[in-house]
Amino acid sequence: MRFLFAILFSISLFLSCGREKPADIEARVVEARALVREFGGTLKPILVSHFKQDGPVAAIEVCSKSAPEIAQNISNKSGWDVKRVSHKPRNGQSGRADEWELGVLQRFIDARKAGADVDTLEHYEVLSMEDGSRTFRYMKPQKTLKLCTACHGTSIDPAVSAKLLERYPNDVARGFKEGDVRGAFSLKMRLN
Repeated sequence: MRFLFAILFSISLFLSCGREKPADIEARVVEARALVREFGGTLKPILVSHFKQDGPVAAIEVCSKSAPEIAQNISNKSGWDVKRVSHKPRNGQSGRADEWELGVLQRFIDARKAGADVDTLEHYEVLSMEDGSRTFRYMKPQKTLKLCTACHGTSIDPAVSAKLLERYPNDVARGFKEGDVRGAFSLKMRLN
């Protein structure tokens, strides 16, 4: 099954990258991976620190402010459009995956169900847009860690749940178990 998935992925990647040179694609992938590491490497210590020091209720506020600020800072300095998306967003429209992202997220979820290690998954391709431009897109799944289950899990403390409902009345980012694909880092860059 994994072999078949790898072959199909390779064929779709070959067909989608079209006019791009393999070296250019690889350079973009390397850059995207570094930006994802920077995003996660900046956000996670902030969340862990506030979670340990002030508890999960306080961490909700930190996450809601810090994640978009980190994404915007990375976008501004790199020239990429960097964000986090989910099939079950907490923050209404701002974290909602678009149609392409939803398809990739579903592939990540299916791969996880088939036994894949979420940490090894990624997807990238060059898309031809309706206006004739080409866009490089990259996604890396965001794995649900034990810490994440305090706010995104199946059994959430009532005080945390109350704060989440106050802050996010349309919250659907719950029901995840440790190791699940909770969303993804999504990056894109216009090529022409």
